[in-house]
Amino acid sequence: MTLSPSVLFIICPLVFLAGFVDAVAGGGGLISLPAYLVAGLPIHLAYGTNKFAMLLGTSMSTAKYLHSGHVRLRPALVAAAGALAGSWAGAQLALMLDERYLRYCLMVILPLAAVFLLFNRNFGSTPRRQPAPARLYPLCLLCGVVIGAYDGFFGPGTGTFLILAFTFLGFDLITASGNAKVVNLASNLAAVVAFGSGGSVLLWVGIPAALCAIAGGYLGARMAINRGAAFIRPVVGAVVTLLLARILWDLF
Repeated sequence: MTLSPSVLFIICPLVFLAGFVDAVAGGGGLISLPAYLVAGLPIHLAYGTNKFAMLLGTSMSTAKYLHSGHVRLRPALVAAAGALAGSWAGAQLALMLDERYLRYCLMVILPLAAVFLLFNRNFGSTPRRQPAPARLYPLCLLCGVVIGAYDGFFGPGTGTFLILAFTFLGFDLITASGNAKVVNLASNLAAVVAFGSGGSVLLWVGIPAALCAIAGGYLGARMAINRGAAFIRPVVGAVVTLLLARILWDLF
């Protein structure tokens, strides 16, 4: 396979945008992965190189959220542990089931999520009453397992679902975004190890793309922290809409 260095002019700006969106609302892979495919990378190299770049971008945005104090680390780590186990189970399930069935389910779930965000303009502006720790941590673990399984089975929009899950557990949108980054970091690390051990990371593309993802992740996290829920909420809605459009496109 021969690729011209000019492919970086396609990949890098889109990966910067993906890092920005991912830091704010999750779902950056909906932008970055197609960039690699349009540039001509084979599917396995596209997946592996994308995970490598987004891992470093997520590391930057996670660090920014941690530094600002907008991460509840213990619930996030519990969910991350669940996500690692769930992702493995989801990947095994993907070997047995047609992902078309999951797409049909998402065609129902995503419009409901979009309508909910549209008609609940104050959603996530202030933290809600959280369950007691005896319930909170098992619920975080359950969310991690379920969404991690989705990530292993299908993947796009995982970060967005994590943000929504943490918000429903009583966290404000900024803290939910920070918690989601910790979980995403764990699942991306596991994916990079898997793809890297199989030789599916193209470093001469992945390193410049990672620098762009880091820059986008830093800027996105900074804007989300400074502007709050009023900025995050419409971006989450846009990602949900983009994911629904992607699924409808793939199906029809």
